[in-house]
Amino acid sequence: MRTNRLVAILIALSASPAVAETTVTGEYEVKFEEMSTNCDPPRFTYNRGKVRINTPGKSSLTVNIDTIPQMAGVPAKSGKITAKTTKKSATTVQGLDGKYSVSGRVDDSGVLQLVLVAEFTKTGESKTLCTQSWNVSGLRASGSGGGSGSAGPKKSTLDTFMPLH
Repeated sequence: MRTNRLVAILIALSASPAVAETTVTGEYEVKFEEMSTNCDPPRFTYNRGKVRINTPGKSSLTVNIDTIPQMAGVPAKSGKITAKTTKKSATTVQGLDGKYSVSGRVDDSGVLQLVLVAEFTKTGESKTLCTQSWNVSGLRASGSGGGSGSAGPKKSTLDTFMPLH
């Protein structure tokens, strides 16, 4: 009798969706939509790109976006992502430094949704000059990191999910 209860509990736990963890590691084809800025004129414009998320260990997470320094954080359960640059870094605009952070999640179907925030300062100063933020959303690239020559279907899927205006 006790064995039957134990087996029933183990089956219930293994079928429970709360036990499953969402994998955030991978490459994502994303679209950037500017949410807000108090920079005059706006400093940076992003349209489409790739976000690469790695989890080299159980307690570390890295987020890479082209032209932005690598951001680091700690992975959380349920696909949540939080990472930031450790210090201000030079930007592509001469005399301007930036500090970046992202926060968001990856759902079970591989859809990434992040908010990217950039705080800009003049080089050598500590006072924030202006701030920009973007919604970053996209799909995990099929074969994430190992695809060769399959760019056509990826773009089609991305355009269906997030059409350009």
